[in-house]
Amino acid sequence: MDTHDGFICSRCGERHDELPFAYTALAPDVWDPAYERDPQSMLSSDQCVIRGEHYFLKGMIEIPVTGTDEIFSWGVWTSLSRENFSRAADLWNVTGREAEQPYFGWLTTDLAAYSPSTLNLRTRVHTRPVGQRPYVELEPTEHPLAVEQRSGMSRERVREIAESTLHGG
Repeated sequence: MDTHDGFICSRCGERHDELPFAYTALAPDVWDPAYERDPQSMLSSDQCVIRGEHYFLKGMIEIPVTGTDEIFSWGVWTSLSRENFSRAADLWNVTGREAEQPYFGWLTTDLAAYSPSTLNLRTRVHTRPVGQRPYVELEPTEHPLAVEQRSGMSRERVREIAESTLHGG
């Protein structure tokens, strides 16, 4: 977790030593631990397959923090077609893979900090150099997450997300 200077929490009144600038989802929202026993399902830190029918890739939604050089990031999952997932897997360790055209996907991480739900927002998944997670670009809609990705968020908004996450919503 990427963190910066601490803050006084408006919910509990306590000082928290770190202000997180990155959060990550461990699995797509549709993942169920029961799939671990299914030979056609798998979950790694970057890729997921469910029942040999549904394919997911982990990437980063990056949001500039206005008035700073800082970036806030969400580690999220997007669904991909079988073809695009296979192509991304084939290029996983190939130098130059960042030249690949973006893949269409649906966001499969529900970020509680946003309403309405972030599930099924349209995305374009941009491959980056080996060792870096893909960049997830949201379709430029009026959804609050898409607006923040385009326009940035304030440091105050980063604090609000931290408070909400620390205190369960």
